Amino acid sequence: MSDLPTPAPLPDLEVLHALHGRFEAARAACPALADGELSEVLRIVPGKRAVMAGLLGRRAVVFRIFAADQGEMASREWREMTRIWPLMNSGAYRVAEPLLHLPDHGILAIEQISGAPLLEHLWHSETESRAQHLRPAAEWLRHYTEGSESWRAGNAAGWLARAERASATQPFARLRAIEIDILDELRRLAKALEDAEWRVAICHGDFHPNNLILAGDRLTGIDIGGSARIPVCKDIARFLVHMGRRGMIPSGQRHLGVDRLGIEAFTEAFGLTSVERRFWLPFFIGCEALIRVESKGLKQSRIARAEEMYAALRDDLIAVRCAPRTT
Repeated sequence: MSDLPTPAPLPDLEVLHALHGRFEAARAACPALADGELSEVLRIVPGKRAVMAGLLGRRAVVFRIFAADQGEMASREWREMTRIWPLMNSGAYRVAEPLLHLPDHGILAIEQISGAPLLEHLWHSETESRAQHLRPAAEWLRHYTEGSESWRAGNAAGWLARAERASATQPFARLRAIEIDILDELRRLAKALEDAEWRVAICHGDFHPNNLILAGDRLTGIDIGGSARIPVCKDIARFLVHMGRRGMIPSGQRHLGVDRLGIEAFTEAFGLTSVERRFWLPFFIGCEALIRVESKGLKQSRIARAEEMYAALRDDLIAVRCAPRTT
């Protein structure tokens, strides 16, 4: 059964009027935007930004219109897009082209990518064909991070504390009961990782399958505004858990609550060390599961899928810890 998102509610007319007013003011003041047009609301994040389709000249674009107090976020996103674009502007693994930045107006224009968001494509694909997309997704992320990777002293305790705070807000009793056991396992992993280094890089920051657009054999990453220097296993976990909690297991095989072949694909693409594979990745899969707390408004089918994933994650963390060591 698919878990396609429900349609977003229609935006408030006053909000739309204000957005159009800001856009028209920018167009009047900035010759580079003179032939720009808005056509469709894609997403509005209240108090932060609006994402709208439109045209810049004859070119289909996405406009990101930031709230007045989010100007630094717009500039940060622009800097990251212009950094990564020369490195990923051709071949099978790409990012959307940055086209225009108007810092005085908090507006970015970015190439509009044709194709299907990867998760939506997976839901509409034949079951037996889904797993073939796992390795390309892993390769896309490796292309993004490869030039900025380094090793530093790890900080499992900081991420564990964040997971503990988030779990305390879990509104569903059945999930909370499982999370208590997961936290016990994460504490054991954090203890084992006290003196371990982790691999960090400039990562996507919100790396999930619907931020990869599939067109033929090409994957294009979008929405890189959250890019930051973070542990690479955190971005890997984000991708795997996003699918797992929705019941999307492309290979049909679970491990740690997520797709087993997905773990293998990222392990091979990144050449994960034994410490990364046995400790850091399971740790971040657990943290990612707990940090993103389910909201009360979710459908019961989503809660049931999350419960299935959490139970599998708990059971596998315990099983791996209790398994006899081999030499």
